[in-house]
Amino acid sequence: MKRLLTLILAALLLCGCAAGPEKTAGTEPSVQAEAVSWDSLTFSGPRPLQYAREFAIYDEPSGYRKITVGTDQTILVVPEGGRIPEGVPADVTVLRQPLEHIYLVASAAMDYFCKLDAVDSIRLSSQKESAWYLSEAKQAMAEGKILYAGKYSAPDYETILAENCDLAVENAMIYHTPDVLEQIRGLGIPAIVDRSSYESHPLGRMEWIKFYGAILGKDGEAAAYYDALLNNLTPVLDQEPTGKTVAFFYITAAGAVNVRKGSDYISKSISLAGCTPIVFREDEDTGANASQTVQMEAFYDGAIDADILIYNSTVDGELANLDDLLTKAPLLADFKAVKTGQVWCIAKNFYQESLALGDFILDVNAVADENGREPYFLKQLK
Repeated sequence: MKRLLTLILAALLLCGCAAGPEKTAGTEPSVQAEAVSWDSLTFSGPRPLQYAREFAIYDEPSGYRKITVGTDQTILVVPEGGRIPEGVPADVTVLRQPLEHIYLVASAAMDYFCKLDAVDSIRLSSQKESAWYLSEAKQAMAEGKILYAGKYSAPDYETILAENCDLAVENAMIYHTPDVLEQIRGLGIPAIVDRSSYESHPLGRMEWIKFYGAILGKDGEAAAYYDALLNNLTPVLDQEPTGKTVAFFYITAAGAVNVRKGSDYISKSISLAGCTPIVFREDEDTGANASQTVQMEAFYDGAIDADILIYNSTVDGELANLDDLLTKAPLLADFKAVKTGQVWCIAKNFYQESLALGDFILDVNAVADENGREPYFLKQLK
């Protein structure tokens, strides 16, 4: 408590928080805009979205926009030069453009910033330089443009305050440490929770680029990028099923097998690629997790005839060759895919490249269809 009070005092000194009720994150308006009230704003919408269901964007003629995320977050985006409306409800998070000192905790969101050419709006990261696989993020940290500010459960409040953080973008893990979220907001820093991982459709996850386009003032760029992604996928999405089956898995330290549920976005991506994902009986005690663990014997029975095996090497490191996999699980030598040479390993950067999920769909289709396309994420194990 003593440390928290010290930090709050530091915030007052650094940010001039005694300025009155209009204090919020972001830069001050460059011009004195006309006063406006929350009740006078007339939002239209929501904007039509193709697959995303976890956020909605509502526009206002004077440039303000309201964004809802899930069922418990409402965001008001104030355009550059605009004033914060009077009477904004206490449960509405106010963001003032331009956002230039973001603390990014949701690492999967970095790819949206990269594709929108907005990495320079991020000042703080919950990942160290060594943990990034995205070249833009790694380089920015190497050059000191992005600073490490502690992991999601133990942020470096002093650094966050000293850098005048204007937004904390958290991932859903923050719900496990709600006191951290409360402390960040208690210091006057707006915080939002990215829910892209809650999207039930793979293409809905990628459509979150429109959410970040909306808060960054890059709506046109976001829409254009997403449309290009869909156009690139259209030939695969429209084609007839390949008839191939695919098992996506990894071997645990205990020798069991971690597999994806049928409702998971990886399984759905495999389906979009024209293949049938191998899924197992989803026990009641697996809860809401996207994956489940089955014994090797069950995996053997369910996947021995799979046409394609994809090893999820993002968990314990990429495999160099097929022998590495067979060392983990000798029983796999009996599998059809091993005998036909259709065993693949996914690259370790997969989970950070959110917008490259389309490439994964194209990869699976290329492997199944044997159309000669060079895979982006998949490496064949020989």
